Amino acid sequence: QVQLVESGGGLVQAGGSLRLSCGASGRTARTYAMGWFRQAPGKEREFVAVTRWSAGSTYYADYADSVKGRFAISRDNANTVSLQMNSLKPEDTATYYCAAGLIATTAGSEMDYWGKGTLVTVSS
Repeated sequence: QVQLVESGGGLVQAGGSLRLSCGASGRTARTYAMGWFRQAPGKEREFVAVTRWSAGSTYYADYADSVKGRFAISRDNANTVSLQMNSLKPEDTATYYCAAGLIATTAGSEMDYWGKGTLVTVSS
């Protein structure tokens, strides 16, 4: 099994920044891909960003159109992933979930492991 723990959520004003982090423990050989999804109140979960561990090879990342140019995902090592969120908007308010699996995918259904989430609130 793999355990994922998120941190870094909170309250920020529109235009501000936050950095989310996620640490993996357990069978981390199964966390080749790590990413972020979010779910706003009353809405379905949606993809935010994904990357994969690529030590010594080409960096790979994919982003939802709604966050391109504002968010940046990074993989510090095989067991941690961060999400730098800049120019935050009220519509970014959601619970953000870290996810991990063997495939770098935008489909949450294909991720194998999930954290419990961290709340990000952007005030206008």
